[in-house]
Amino acid sequence: MAFDTKLLEIIACPVCKGKLRFDKENSELISTAAKLAYPVIDDIPVLLENEARELSLDEVQKWNS
Repeated sequence: MAFDTKLLEIIACPVCKGKLRFDKENSELISTAAKLAYPVIDDIPVLLENEARELSLDEVQKWNS
């Protein structure tokens, strides 16, 4: 089973409450507003700030383009 992208319509970044985008290649949910990437483990998003990694400036720019 794969991550259900329909979830993106109802979940939000827990830090900034903004929209999340799915990075299929890295299996992460991306919040450019909070500059965080949340892992998706076994098709389950882990929306905990302490589990997220910080996005680099280059990554933020990539996702915003």
